[in-house]
Amino acid sequence: MTTETTLPRIGFVGLGIMGAPMVRRLLSQGFRVIVWNLEPERADEVVPHGAIWADSPAEVRRNCDLLALCVLHAEAVRNCCFGPEGFDKAGAGAGADLIVDFSTVARDHTLEIAAGMAAHGVGWIDAPVSGGPDPAEAGQLTAMLGGAQADVDRAAPLLGALTQAATLLGPLGAGQVAKTLNQAIVGTNYVLMAEVITLARSAGIDPARLPEALAGGLADSQILQRTYKQMAADDFDPPKAYARQLSKDMKALADFVAEQGGGMPLIDRAVETYVGYAEDGNAMSDAAAISAYYARKRG
Repeated sequence: MTTETTLPRIGFVGLGIMGAPMVRRLLSQGFRVIVWNLEPERADEVVPHGAIWADSPAEVRRNCDLLALCVLHAEAVRNCCFGPEGFDKAGAGAGADLIVDFSTVARDHTLEIAAGMAAHGVGWIDAPVSGGPDPAEAGQLTAMLGGAQADVDRAAPLLGALTQAATLLGPLGAGQVAKTLNQAIVGTNYVLMAEVITLARSAGIDPARLPEALAGGLADSQILQRTYKQMAADDFDPPKAYARQLSKDMKALADFVAEQGGGMPLIDRAVETYVGYAEDGNAMSDAAAISAYYARKRG
């Protein structure tokens, strides 16, 4: 393993369900990681493992070579960059001059925020990820990248530690477009699998047997072998991901479809169904617990 002294110092902002295991992964690989989170109690997830707490995003930037973000939405990204103690308040020429944003936000927000940081001499890579907390801790995430090749090359040690695949799809914003399309597949599958489980139970077969029965066939997939099994087992506590996160992404997907001219009825219905689940008092429930929601609705 590369020694810590040859690795870039990482500043990491956002210690949620994805951010905390990503930080622990970096620490396990020998990185020095300086962290900040809006809710300081989240420090307990990473400081005992060796992370260094900072009192503001500006302090994080001043003390690192490469900045990473993994927060809930565009407003959180904006606040980290331009808030009262944001990255832009670090001082001229201070600390990191490249941000790798692992958050999932709309392309137009990415372009706007990146342009604002460029005025402070800071480059940007949009690098939304897919995989979940366990792959994050194992360094097995998939990242979809937008930005300049030279910046991606600079971020290679960080990306290599966290991902099994990191694909540069084009200029700034391209990674966020790819993540939107990824969420179209994921969100539609969540709704579909909830309906399949409901139908299987109604027809008198054990839905938990389907992944075994379908393995290797055209319907097989990682989401069937992982998330469907979670749904069939009603394994939702503690949440592996919050419904509010996927609901936010599904709303962004609806906006993206409209921008591209609409006419996507399957996506439209999946968005309506999933957002309806999340907004019916389930925002902080597991994202996959839509299957239990279907069961309750059926009585």
